[in-house]
Amino acid sequence: MHDPAALTVAWDRVAGNRGANTPGVDGKTVAYVEERVGAREFLADLRAQLKEGAFVPLPVRERKIPKPGGSGKVRKLGIPALADKVVQAALKLVLEPVFEADFEPVSYGFRPGHRAHDAIAEIHKFGTHGYRWVLDADVEAAFDNLSHSFVMGRVRGRVKDKRVLALVKAFLKAGVLTETGQRESSHTGTAQGGILSPLIFNVAMSALDEHLHAPWKPGGVMATRSKRGWRQAKGQPNWRIVRYCDDFVVLVHGTQADAQALREETARVLARMGLRLSEAKTQIVHMSEAFDFLGFRIQWKRKRGSAAWHVYTFIGDRPIRSLKAKIRALTYRTSQQNPSSVLIRLNLIMRGWAGYFRHAVCKHTLGKLANFAWWRVIRWLRTLHRWRWKDVRKAFTTPDGRWKPITAGKVELFNMATVPVTRYRYRGSNIPSRWVPNPA
Repeated sequence: MHDPAALTVAWDRVAGNRGANTPGVDGKTVAYVEERVGAREFLADLRAQLKEGAFVPLPVRERKIPKPGGSGKVRKLGIPALADKVVQAALKLVLEPVFEADFEPVSYGFRPGHRAHDAIAEIHKFGTHGYRWVLDADVEAAFDNLSHSFVMGRVRGRVKDKRVLALVKAFLKAGVLTETGQRESSHTGTAQGGILSPLIFNVAMSALDEHLHAPWKPGGVMATRSKRGWRQAKGQPNWRIVRYCDDFVVLVHGTQADAQALREETARVLARMGLRLSEAKTQIVHMSEAFDFLGFRIQWKRKRGSAAWHVYTFIGDRPIRSLKAKIRALTYRTSQQNPSSVLIRLNLIMRGWAGYFRHAVCKHTLGKLANFAWWRVIRWLRTLHRWRWKDVRKAFTTPDGRWKPITAGKVELFNMATVPVTRYRYRGSNIPSRWVPNPA
């Protein structure tokens, strides 16, 4: 933990993070330390504290942000102090290889080399092969209610170094400094916003993965295709969990009653962690009714013009509404912002959004959104420059009457309709790992 090389790598990762200049309760940022203290001196002092066992984490600074979807609810983030960020990054360097070797292949969230698209591809694959009853689970306040004793039990099962265990526990118990300036103790949960939090949460939730994935292990009752076929012939269900951090679904090849039984079994496993399923948001649906997962809407439906049924992945309604809201906010008609700056920000948002969703069935949707963005920018520019329609045509058409891309200075408005839509290929157990050798 106090190895100089590990602390240097940890510092570099913190400095390269988007939150590098977001201070915790200590008020320090990476830029402040580099200018006033020096990174080398800061790390030397931190190393001395770790060697002597004198390091004590500070409370995280609470910051509330609105949850997506316009529900009015907020998500609580906990911003650690700068020294705590560095120690958490160093702890992650130590712990991640240990637990990555044990994680099941059905977990995709916040893991090196894993993507949300891998989880969607797995749902697509198993839905195509008959797993069409879905337990669409929502864990209520998962990061806030996680049992510390359960987490520490899971960590102790793989880590024996008492100094590392003490640091993990200290971060869990560090407390919170609320936005009103009050100090609150942490009896449960792990603060969202910390570098270590996603790994700690995955360590806890891997207990659910292991429980529901155990039949797929060698020797298990679902380990081979023939065993799964035998169970189907006997009227017994098969299932597969797909998890992305605290979002997960259980796909069931069976009946609605089988999915309900798995819901109850899942609730019992979560109860050991101090967690519970949200009664309002957790549902059992058939894939033909469609369900949303990680921004995508997945549905088993008949292909237009044929009698064949397939599993389709569309873009969910909420991400589309969110994108439109961001475009509207940047192109408000009375806005006096510099057009080049607006186009740069619009392009960043639309490129990232289209890049994430380009593996869905979305060619028509991207075209409609490109048209929406074009009209929003045109209407804003007309108001900004007091143009009439003939002025717009003069600015953005060629001499032969063809429309040119909207430009401001050297910046051109990104056209989402030009994004190539491709199928994301299922990788399954072939996802490369830095720490686990691929089977030959």
